[in-house]
Amino acid sequence: MSEANSFDCIIIGSGPGGYVAAIRAAQLGFKTALVEKDKHLGGTCLNVGCIPSKALLHSTEMFHFAAHGAAAHGIQIKKPVIDVSQLMAKKSATVDQLRGGIEHLMKANKIKVFHGLGKLSSSNQVRVCSKNETILQAKNIILATGSSVIELPFLPFDGKTIVSSNEAIAFTEVPHKIAVVGAGAIGLELGSVWARLGAQVDVIEFLPNIAAGFDKDVSKTAERLFKKQGLNFHLGTKVIGVKQDGKRTILTAEKDGNNIDFEADKILVAVGRRPNTEGLGLELVDISCDEKGRIPVDAQYRTVAPGIYAIGDVIKGPMLAHKAEEEAVACIECIAGQAGHVNYDCIPNVIYTEPEIASVGLTEAAAKEKGLTVKVGKFNFLANGRAIATDATDGFAKVIADAQSDRLLGIQIIAKSASEMIASAIAHMEYGGSAEDLARTVHAHPTLTETLKEAALAVGGRTLHS
Repeated sequence: MSEANSFDCIIIGSGPGGYVAAIRAAQLGFKTALVEKDKHLGGTCLNVGCIPSKALLHSTEMFHFAAHGAAAHGIQIKKPVIDVSQLMAKKSATVDQLRGGIEHLMKANKIKVFHGLGKLSSSNQVRVCSKNETILQAKNIILATGSSVIELPFLPFDGKTIVSSNEAIAFTEVPHKIAVVGAGAIGLELGSVWARLGAQVDVIEFLPNIAAGFDKDVSKTAERLFKKQGLNFHLGTKVIGVKQDGKRTILTAEKDGNNIDFEADKILVAVGRRPNTEGLGLELVDISCDEKGRIPVDAQYRTVAPGIYAIGDVIKGPMLAHKAEEEAVACIECIAGQAGHVNYDCIPNVIYTEPEIASVGLTEAAAKEKGLTVKVGKFNFLANGRAIATDATDGFAKVIADAQSDRLLGIQIIAKSASEMIASAIAHMEYGGSAEDLARTVHAHPTLTETLKEAALAVGGRTLHS
């Protein structure tokens, strides 16, 4: 093996987990290689996921404000018209800028990048399959290959009418009717984007609530607010197939024994993601996946194969970019003999609708299922001065604390900028803080985060502004 192709660490996959692992490895003095099967670095999150969808959400929020909210502020705007090509160009420019940033970081940290499909050929070798096959060798190999959208067998993607989020962030015109299968983060976010631009959006969800990972009071509030924005929800409804009726595409679903037909120009299937573990050569190193296709690892992200590690979407836990990043750092630090660690009780979850929905820790329902006795404090943004001044009165903050110790168990927020506000709650939970700690933390006035303080005060029955 030539010196040029021998490394201390090889990382397969350049998403948030992979490229962060590469940077941390280089920082700690490891000679590092990064293998990526696609043309661009950044993985799903940057190229077709988190970043482009947030760019579209922001642009369409501004469009919605111009069309429906500006007049109340004394801003006179003629009826705005959306230019979808420019909308997509702005999204693409955002992605391109961040791609360039990652490429710069690889060069600055002297990380060698190989483009091609990375496969294990032994416990210390990786084959990079492109036009010319390259064999790389390292003592440590990290699998960070991410995940892909789940395809329903009776709704196979055709990339035109039946689409995944990959295509739904790149429509060339606003569809007249969209059927969204799944009321999780992706379905709600992209449903919101196209509803703001004038599409009729029908969201079909098998479960009885949208945003299923949150408490019912949060999901019911979200449902009510999103209905006002034009989303039509069909809950407790099971999609069973699709058919063509002349030029019309009809999605068929079933509820209470009755069939319901949805005519749609586009059908967005957003029912989750699956780990990218097939075709990695795992069988060559005796690694077997679990029933969900995930790679088992120990507390230091080691697989059963010596020298091979796994992080991110290919292992247990929520499929979130920030979770993968934290695991990347912890994994590399463990390899370096340091005390790398991730606190899985403090990983936030966010749906970037308007208002946003954010949480960390246990829901009230989950805490009770664990047999914990809880105290709950809630405070509505309707009573918050900054919210009133900025048209952000929808939603509330909810604090769940242990009734005996007052320790924070979980926080949920549905509000404008909830994704930013949740960070202060995470900080308190990280050190094992209590509702009292959060309640006695000084929050600037007027800010939206004062609502979080008031919710913590409400745990002890002493809110000031309610």
